[in-house]
Amino acid sequence: MNLIVDSGASKSIWCISDGEWHREITLPGINFSQADPQKVGEVVYEAIRSIRELQKQRDGSAIDVIYVYGAGIVSEASALPLHLCLERMLPGVPKHYASDLLGAARAVCGREKGIAAILGTGSNTCEWDGEKIVDHIDCGGFILGDEGGAAVLGKLFLADYIKGLVPEDLASAFREEFQADYPGIVSRVYRGEAPAKYLGSIAPFVHTRYDESAYVRALITRHFEDFFQRTVLRYNNLPVGVVGGFGYACRNLITELGAVHGIRFSKFYPTPMEGLIAYHAV
Repeated sequence: MNLIVDSGASKSIWCISDGEWHREITLPGINFSQADPQKVGEVVYEAIRSIRELQKQRDGSAIDVIYVYGAGIVSEASALPLHLCLERMLPGVPKHYASDLLGAARAVCGREKGIAAILGTGSNTCEWDGEKIVDHIDCGGFILGDEGGAAVLGKLFLADYIKGLVPEDLASAFREEFQADYPGIVSRVYRGEAPAKYLGSIAPFVHTRYDESAYVRALITRHFEDFFQRTVLRYNNLPVGVVGGFGYACRNLITELGAVHGIRFSKFYPTPMEGLIAYHAV
């Protein structure tokens, strides 16, 4: 039985699988570059408690190996707080730690060559040769990069909104839904605890108006054009697989816009778990 963990900053998915049967639970996320050991311990305790209950559905089958893919994991050392907690609760079980980008590549490319893209609140990409990442363009975060991610689309919209460049009907709907005024926007973006999350929360509002607003169509097209030009088209011409809730929600639009550049999309997953279950079942 495998225990597979996919952890982002906002949520983590814990899945036990034997290749044919699997069960998942969703818990708060862990960003390992900013991990608070106490929070890590709380999440791990709740996860393992729940996993043990799920194991009973499979006659108490033991966990043979643990694979953890997480935001902020850049080395084994960066996963140390998690490792110490897991070792206390599941001593002696082999444990492997890797970045969320490696997890995405394994999920959407498997053992074939391809391009993997994470399109959630942020974005990240790499080229995969079937065994390892062979090229990677730094994502830069939502201030310097993250083209294609939800936070950057929200940022582009807000930049137009505060300058009075958003059509009034759309601006009025946004004010009503988000209770948005200039001081509040500035406070949340520059002094809030989670500015990327706030900006990302605006993206669904924009995306759902694609069909009805010429302004939105132009904005979203520009957003994904930047994603293609500054990342995807700089890799070799290989099939592109996408993981992430925002990318999954925009999958039809991304496929249509990418076809103009000859970009072929292989898979869209809201999370990488489906692909990781298949990858580790082999």
